[in-house]
Amino acid sequence: MTAVTLGPEGTYSHRASRAIADEIEFRQSVTAIVEAVADGEFERGVVPVENSIEGSVTESLDAVADHDVAVVREIVTPIRHALLAQGPEFEVVASHSQALAQCRSYLESEYPDVTLEAVASTARGVERAREDPTVAGIGHPDNARDGLEALAEDIQDRRSNATRFFAVAPAEERTEAGGKTSLVVYPNANYPGLLLELLVPFADRDINLTRVESRPSGTRLGDYVFHVDVAAGLYEDRTKGALAEIEEIAADGWVRRLGSYDTEHVVD
Repeated sequence: MTAVTLGPEGTYSHRASRAIADEIEFRQSVTAIVEAVADGEFERGVVPVENSIEGSVTESLDAVADHDVAVVREIVTPIRHALLAQGPEFEVVASHSQALAQCRSYLESEYPDVTLEAVASTARGVERAREDPTVAGIGHPDNARDGLEALAEDIQDRRSNATRFFAVAPAEERTEAGGKTSLVVYPNANYPGLLLELLVPFADRDINLTRVESRPSGTRLGDYVFHVDVAAGLYEDRTKGALAEIEEIAADGWVRRLGSYDTEHVVD
C-alpha cells in the first residue's frame, strides 16, 4: 500500500504513516494530500488532526469537510522535539508553526533573541538547518545526523505532547465498524439553542462526544460547520438513532459521515 503525507522525509506525519504503509510519498500541504486521495491517486493519506498542546489542525478539518473521503483509522503518536543545528550559534529557528508553538516556553526562555520562521514541515526546517549553519530546526531526535547535532531534547512545553492523525481513504472505503466515528454537520442555520439541539441526541443515548469544534463554512460570516467525534460506531443502533435526529435538525444543510475507525497508538 502507498500512502501520501506531509514531506519531506522525516516529518512526524512520515513517522505516523509508517504504521499503515510500506511505500510513502510526500506533498507539501494537507489539502494536497486529501485532494490526492479523493481523486484516487493514492490509497491512503495521513494528516495531523489534533495536538495535545496546540489543539486542532484547522487545515485538516477544512480539507476533510471539503472533499469526499473516508476516515479509516486514527493514529496517535508521541511528539518528542529536539533542537537541531550544526552548532550552538544560530540566528533563526525554522520549523512548522505547530512545532514552534509547542516549544514556545523553551524558545522564549533559552533563545529569546532568535528569529522564529514557520516553514511547511518540521522536516523542511531540519533541511534548512543542514543547509545553513545560521539556522536551527525542530524535529525528532533521530534527525540529529548528516551534520546536525541535538543541542537539546524534549524541548516541548509538556512531556505528554502527542498528536493524533487521520488515515484517510477514498470515499468508497468508508466503514461503519470501529469504536470511534467522525462526523461533519452543516445545519445551514443559526438560532439560539442550535448547538444544544445537535448535542442532545448523543447525550440521550449515552454516547460520549470526544471532540466538538466549529469551523467557518466559508459561505458567509457567522455561518459554521461542526466537526464531531463520538465514542461509538456507525453500526450501533444508538448512533443511527442520534444521526436520524441530527439530520432532521440539519434538514436545510447536510451531515457527512466520515466513517468509523479504531485507534492505534504508535510509539516511535
